[in-house]
Amino acid sequence: MVSLSGLSVPRINLHTSPNFQLIHVNVSAAIHWVFSYCHQNILHERNMKRKNSIENENFHYNYRINFDCILGKGGFSTVYDGKSIKNKQRCAIKCITKGTLTHDDTLAIMEEASILQSLNHPNIIKLLDFFEEPNSFFIVTEKVDGGELFDRIVQKECYNEKTARDGMKAILHAVEYMHSKGIAHSDLKPENLLLVSRDNDAVLKLADFGFAARCDDDANDGFGDLSKQCGTPSFVAPEILLRYPYGTKADMWSVGIILYILLAGYPPFIEDSYPELFEKIIQADYEFDKEYWENISSDAKDLVRSLLEVNPKKRLSAKEALNSKWINSNDCDLEGADLTTSTFGNLKRFNAKRKLRAAVHSLIAINRLQYLNYHGTVLR
Repeated sequence: MVSLSGLSVPRINLHTSPNFQLIHVNVSAAIHWVFSYCHQNILHERNMKRKNSIENENFHYNYRINFDCILGKGGFSTVYDGKSIKNKQRCAIKCITKGTLTHDDTLAIMEEASILQSLNHPNIIKLLDFFEEPNSFFIVTEKVDGGELFDRIVQKECYNEKTARDGMKAILHAVEYMHSKGIAHSDLKPENLLLVSRDNDAVLKLADFGFAARCDDDANDGFGDLSKQCGTPSFVAPEILLRYPYGTKADMWSVGIILYILLAGYPPFIEDSYPELFEKIIQADYEFDKEYWENISSDAKDLVRSLLEVNPKKRLSAKEALNSKWINSNDCDLEGADLTTSTFGNLKRFNAKRKLRAAVHSLIAINRLQYLNYHGTVLR
């Protein structure tokens, strides 16, 4: 017997067998069947690969959006609660409509996804997927259920420097890791500080990398090579307002603002108009009001001063801040530095105003989204 692609064929003498023609026909038919079968399998495999490729690349084959659950909004995007079709994992889905985007906006979205993909840290939100559809981009990240850090703090019955220190340490760990990768967040603020669960205050995640950028801190004589004017007015660094080149140290100014608010319950720079606000920021024109800062430790004040330093070269890095005396203070000492009386009321009022502003901006975003959806440009 002879094997032909797994098919057994009897040996024959082609010159003497009276059944030569019949056997020849059967062998030819068998060969044809084998090749036909293989060809069909190849085509089937190609079609399955093509189908799987389409499914893998198509957002709607992979995820479902809960349009009734909005997690957040921006100028060009809305973040919804979502779920993976394959493993039922809950996630946050940032939906960005292409119709209103410029070329630079599109590049920024690609950069955001690329940056998130390059980061892997317990205090930074994790990218799960990224899709580009004909009319939309979808950035899929892990879902955290603990809410914003400031919302959790104002729900507490007591508040002390240890609580403020623990939150700041988590922020600094995320920022230090990010900066070590040559990445500036460029929009650090309370809204982007999220807790993982409602039962745990310890695990915090840094979110929203919409303004994040890769940078070279050594460029321009150590000032950095970023130039884009971005950020949130109350948290933006002086060098950005002055249109100077900047780097990761701009984030550290924002960290200083957050720390000031955690300790005093209100921001260091408050004015009714942006020009006046920006002038105070540029001059670092702030003070430690005796009424609210009298009982706050000198080590905490020193750290605030070192972060709210106009000259970015003199401003502390995240690594230096993590090594500061206040961050490494004894837990018992910080627990004894009570902020409930001096700070808690201010922090609740600040948080309420912040949430009100966010609600107004959300309403504007909803109206804009409904207009775009009516004109057939959203999630089609």
